[in-house]
Amino acid sequence: MLGLRVTLCASKLTANVELYIRKAVPMESASTFIDQKIKELGDWRGNTLAKVRDIIHKADPEIVEEWKWMGTPVWSHGGIVCTGETYKNVVKMTFAKGAALKDPSGLFNSSLEGNVRRAIDIHEGDKIDEPALKDLIRAAVALNLEKNKQKPKGGRTGR
Repeated sequence: MLGLRVTLCASKLTANVELYIRKAVPMESASTFIDQKIKELGDWRGNTLAKVRDIIHKADPEIVEEWKWMGTPVWSHGGIVCTGETYKNVVKMTFAKGAALKDPSGLFNSSLEGNVRRAIDIHEGDKIDEPALKDLIRAAVALNLEKNKQKPKGGRTGR
């Protein structure tokens, strides 16, 4: 009985918070947040993130920008393609399904031990191989779209 009461209270609280947020806080687009992050960085990391963003959009003009996990730029098309994280000494592009991608140019240089993700760490002064990065982004989008085709349509089955 107590568990049910807590669940109901939590759902009411969530609904009230969402309603308050919708009314009180104007929602800015993810693109605006990414613009602000680039501007706030104001150094090589901002320039690098802007360059990466430009390459992503050139590789896939239909890509969607998102703002997740309290300040991480995310690019999606049929699912997450990659993120653009900034740290003190590196701009990191993490590909959500990178382990499943072929990387003939050897761009992946971080998070190589995992079974799912792969990352590219870009340090100050590194030159970005734009054609290879575009190929990797297009491959990630194609993988997302192919996986989406394989999913059965409709709701849950087998219950």
